[in-house]
Amino acid sequence: MKFDGEILGKGTWIDKIAHDLVSREQKLGRNTDLIRVESGLGASGIPHIGSMGDAVRAYGVTLALQNLGYKSELVTYSDDMDGLRKIPYGLPEYLKNEIAKPVSEISDPFGDCHTSYGAHMSSLLLEGLDRVGVRYKFQSGTEAYKKNMLSAQIDTILRNSDRLGIGIQAMIGQDKYNQTLPYFPICRNCGRLYVAKAERYLSEEKKVSYSCSDTRIGNQIVKGCGYYGESNINNGNGKLAWKVEFAARWQAFDIKFEAYGKDIMDSVRINDWVSNDVLGYSHPLHLRYEMFLDKIGQKISKSKGNVLTPQMWLSYGTPESLLLLLYKRVTGTRHVSLDDIPSLMDEYDYYEDLYFGIISEENRTKLAKLKGVYEYINHLKPPSNPTKHVPYRLLVQQGLLFSDDDQRVEKVYGRLAKYGIIAEKEAVLTNKIRLAANWADDHGLKNDGNSELGLTNRDRNALMELIQGLEDFKGKEAFDESPRNLQSMIFDISRRNGIGIKEFFTLLYRILVGADKGPRIGNYVLDLGIERTCNLVQSYL
Repeated sequence: MKFDGEILGKGTWIDKIAHDLVSREQKLGRNTDLIRVESGLGASGIPHIGSMGDAVRAYGVTLALQNLGYKSELVTYSDDMDGLRKIPYGLPEYLKNEIAKPVSEISDPFGDCHTSYGAHMSSLLLEGLDRVGVRYKFQSGTEAYKKNMLSAQIDTILRNSDRLGIGIQAMIGQDKYNQTLPYFPICRNCGRLYVAKAERYLSEEKKVSYSCSDTRIGNQIVKGCGYYGESNINNGNGKLAWKVEFAARWQAFDIKFEAYGKDIMDSVRINDWVSNDVLGYSHPLHLRYEMFLDKIGQKISKSKGNVLTPQMWLSYGTPESLLLLLYKRVTGTRHVSLDDIPSLMDEYDYYEDLYFGIISEENRTKLAKLKGVYEYINHLKPPSNPTKHVPYRLLVQQGLLFSDDDQRVEKVYGRLAKYGIIAEKEAVLTNKIRLAANWADDHGLKNDGNSELGLTNRDRNALMELIQGLEDFKGKEAFDESPRNLQSMIFDISRRNGIGIKEFFTLLYRILVGADKGPRIGNYVLDLGIERTCNLVQSYL
């Protein structure tokens, strides 16, 4: 990322956002003593990687602002006042009786570990943020309403409800708010949102009159109880509609930046207008990002059951691998699954090697960007020395070999020492061995796909000859001469097929280890096992 011929900040998209944000605030003449950025936390279902990405990227902007010399903090705002609209996949059916009730008023479906459904869901995402080292200031939506943090904004919005209804219809064609106020009271009788339609604002009394009647939520009709009543906007028994709530939050908490997914573009556009023209607060700088999709192209969704959670990821990968996924780029649609973990674990090692100059990159801008991403992954406090790198796939293979052994980590270390890869133990590597062992137990060793190798007919012929030749070593794995003889056989196969020795060895390492180099191949194949080696090679043919 260049600016006036020079690299801007750390050279990443994060630095560009921070620079644009500061420039914008200065042009607006606003105080920059403390620059707050916000991320909304959904509390209606199990949070996934996409939910976490919103908060992590916002945190990256706070780091970039701090790097520029500004005090900045991330506010994580939990939408725990929202009503439950549908039962997320895998949760109990009894929750159908709780539809439209605020998730902060529904009991924890996982037991009594949290005060409510909403608190439990929020805690899962906060735990993920804690585990990757993101620092934030948590704000419960329920608390914001009950402590009157948004009351001034609610009053202004409801006083301008006629104007808002006309404006929303003009912008997106929705006439809903010409009939009702953009505010949902909680029905005093049945305890539900959305069914209680706000009809009139009594501004002097700060009360909303409402009637509880049937409403459609998604594809279902939720029955109203027929109650008529009034609700004071200062008692926390109601909430603003999404079409205006963001704007209220931005002004109330002085938010200067918030990213958003393309699925809520219309809501953000309307909230920008409400913030600017109704509340008189210049809306935050935005970054629009694409949604995360699963490997078959479906949106990752709490209700569909294809959720990939931070906890799932961190069972197999380091916090650094997850932050790399979220920081390396922000544009374009992202297809993500647990299968990405092995490559991202090794890719982080590549970034570290670049950062410490172990490998070189001639393109100055690209080098700055990659080094910058590495620094943000490490919260702008990178280690003083690189760690010892061992390909993740190699560790998975070793984990498979010792899957039933309580001395598994020690034995993997023994193998790494035997191959001359490590001289002593390191805490980072020990953790990586444990994560790879978890992967081995739950996923085995997966073929990363032929497309990355680009096998030629010559390569295929050599690999088929290798499989045939390995048959002669079955039962001879423990013979002293076997490693040397196997190594010689591989040399002969490469020569017969007109493949350079280095080229063929690199191909074998990519198949067996997922890297361009590795342990001495003869010893390694015998340790891995003839049958397992043949199966791995065959999977690419």
